[in-house]
Parts: sequence; C-alpha cells; structure tokens
Amino acid sequence: MIFGVHVVLYSKDAEADRAFLADVMGLRSVDAGHGWLIFALPPAEAAFHPSDDNDVHELYFMCEDLQAEMLSLAAKSVECSEVQEARWGSITKVRLPGGGSVGLYQPKHPTALDQA
Repeated sequence: MIFGVHVVLYSKDAEADRAFLADVMGLRSVDAGHGWLIFALPPAEAAFHPSDDNDVHELYFMCEDLQAEMLSLAAKSVECSEVQEARWGSITKVRLPGGGSVGLYQPKHPTALDQA
C-alpha cells in the first residue's frame, strides 16, 4: 500500500536549500545520516499536465492567503516574483539559495485535500 510521496529536488547548493527549507519555510526534518535532511511536507496532491517533454516537474507550496505568505517571507528577506493570476490560482515563485525556485500559490479550484 502506498503511504506517502518522497520528493527529490536537485540543487547546485543543496546545503543552502536545506537550510532555507528549515529556517525560512519552517519545515521539520530528520537526518537520514551524514547531514542528509529529509523534510516533512504538508499534505500533498499531484496533477499531470500535457507536455511535449517528459521528466519536467514543478513543486508548488499551497497556501490559503498568498499575500500574507509573501509578507511573511519578505520579513525574512526572501524575494518573491510578481504574482501571476491563472485560472487555477494566484502564483509566485520563490528563488532558492541554490539557484532554483519553487512555486507558492493560492488555489482558486477545489483541491484534492478538500476531499480528505
């Protein structure tokens, strides 16, 4: 039986990105050994979108109030991109210390989490 999902993000500075998830995003973690942190994530959902390419993935953290989350991140000196309005949600991107980015969005659609 499937009991969870393990997400792997690749980074040019994994140590800095781990610190960001712990210190800025406030995610709990366990040390899997030798400093390899594995973070607990909030409840999740998955969607599959059509694409001309395989192996293209995105990670979005969901929130109830995007503006409030952006203000909270700004207080920690984290810059967010301009908010993009899409049919499915209000979205911003958060730049990670390692150079990558993750999305942060406030959904406008019913979520699978609403059904849990």
